Parts: sequence; C-alpha cells; structure tokens
Amino acid sequence: MRVLAGEVVEPPPLWIMRQAGRYLPEYRATRLRAGSFLDLCYTPALAAEVTMQPIRRFDLDAAILFSDILVVPDALGQEVRFVEGRGPVLEPLGGRLPGLDPAQLMKRLAPILETVRLVRAALAADKALIGFCGAPWTVATYMIAGQGSADQAVARRLALNDPSRLGALVATLVDASARYLVAQIEAGADVVKIFDSWAGILDEEGFERWAVAPMADLVGRVRAAAPRTPIIVFPKGAGARLGRYAEVVGADAVAVDWTVPMRTARELVAEPVALQGNLDPLRLVAGGRALRDGVDAILAAMRGRPHIFNLGHGIVPETPVEHVSELVARVRGGAP
Repeated sequence: MRVLAGEVVEPPPLWIMRQAGRYLPEYRATRLRAGSFLDLCYTPALAAEVTMQPIRRFDLDAAILFSDILVVPDALGQEVRFVEGRGPVLEPLGGRLPGLDPAQLMKRLAPILETVRLVRAALAADKALIGFCGAPWTVATYMIAGQGSADQAVARRLALNDPSRLGALVATLVDASARYLVAQIEAGADVVKIFDSWAGILDEEGFERWAVAPMADLVGRVRAAAPRTPIIVFPKGAGARLGRYAEVVGADAVAVDWTVPMRTARELVAEPVALQGNLDPLRLVAGGRALRDGVDAILAAMRGRPHIFNLGHGIVPETPVEHVSELVARVRGGAP
C-alpha cells in the first residue's frame, strides 16, 4: 500500500501472479475436494482457503483473491466451463449480446464477495488483499470466440468488421466490471488489479480503441466510487506503448510483462506511477543462477523507484515450490 501511494520501499514488497495454484500440493488437494474449477471459485470456504495457502507458506506481502476473469461472462448469463487440458470453453454468443441486470450480476457473484470477506478477516493487518477482474477487451475475446487461441483472431476480426457490435459488448463489460470491482472493495479488498492479458495483440488503432479507452473508463468508474483504493493495471504485451497507456488510463501502478526490461519501463512510465514485475516465470522454474541473476537485475534496475516485485506473468504449474522460497529470500535479502 505504501508503494502504491508512491513511496520507495527497499527491499520491495512481493507477491506472485497466480500464487494460489497448481504448483502447490495443498492447492491440488483442495481442488479435488471442490469438484469443478468453477465450483472452487464459487465455494467461499474453499476459495478462501486456496487464497491463504501461499501466504501461510511463503509469508508474501499480499494475497490475491482466488477466482477467474471469466466469472463475469458467467454472471452475465453466458455458460462457462473449464475443460481439463483445454482451458475455458464458453457457449457461442451467436446473434445475441448479453444484457446487464445488476441485481442478477451481483447475485451470481455473491459467493466471490463472501470469499473476499473471509480472506480479509483471516489476513494479518500488514497484508494487502488484492481483488481483480479481466479487462473488457480481454474478457470480450473469450466471449466472442468461445475459447482462447494463440492470437484471438476471431475477436480481432470482429473489431475490424463490426466495431459497433464489439463496442456494445465492451460497454456492457465496462459497466459490469466496475460494479464487480467496487463490490470487492466494499467487501474488503485493499487494492484491485485489472488484467488485460490480450492487449498486446492489437495494432495501434485497435490498442487505443479497445485496450486504452475501455480501461480508462473502467478505472475512472472505480475511482469515482472508491477514490482511496489503489488500482493496478496489466496490459500484457503493450511494450513501447506502456507510457501512453499509463498516462491515459490513470492507474496507481502498471504491471510489466517479462519482455520489457524494467529499466525501459521505468523510462516509459512517469512517476509517481509505481511499477510491478517482471521476472520471467521460467527463471523461477529453472532456479539457481538463472533465478538469482534475474532477481538481482530487476532489483538493481528499480532501485529508487516505487516497485512491487512480481513475475512478468503467472507462475506456471511445473514451478518447484523450493524455488519460490528462494525467490522470496532473494528479494528480501536485496541485490548484492
């Protein structure tokens, strides 16, 4: 919270994207108890347990709500399933677009808000709780195609061929996501993060229209309702466009993926905006010198700048648990 307010803290605070997940044996055991992945997301006691597991094991500085970005389309009435070995599968939208019934939206998302309350009650006072959602563009890509792909070409074609249809869907998602984030804040989230995992696949015009503008609208709505709550945004793949993105969107922190050197992100994104990131998740898998050198380079590049240490994307399932312990010790020990 101090870093998000613009303060330099050394060594920096640390959390890990997807820190509650399949690399942990305790997560796998809880997942088996839950049944389906969505059942786990919608069962507050189990979702809260999973959220707390990495905090207990590694004493990280923040917990992030265990959920998924696709609970929003699910709450809007589009059927969502998670298929083992394939990932999310959504029913085709066809010729219709989902409407927004605020009462129905909040009813469907109520179990997740209960998870937020349970976690905040269980967390120590010096640990932050991060709520989150997907960015309108990223969530729309799954809703349109019914699944993920290497380049989300189905959604990109719709953006070019029928921008008014995509615009209507994105507007609904901005409204629904703002309501959802504000509800998480009211339930006890200290910070919220918005993941735009597919921002980087858009060309210059598309990036401005579908990544920047909707995110700025969403951030503005959340800030109007909860002006004291910090907001982190993650435009994965934004690259050289990070500076303008940060300037227009107006969040408190920008998360950086591992393809952008932190020294470059530091030059692109003006202070007092904090930066988060950006160790390559495969360095964490490799461990040893690859891990140590990666951590040290990031710490050195970010010295004197408000910085939250994290990966440049989510932790991968094959990550050895002991490497995460090494990461935490290295960050907290500081670069030599």
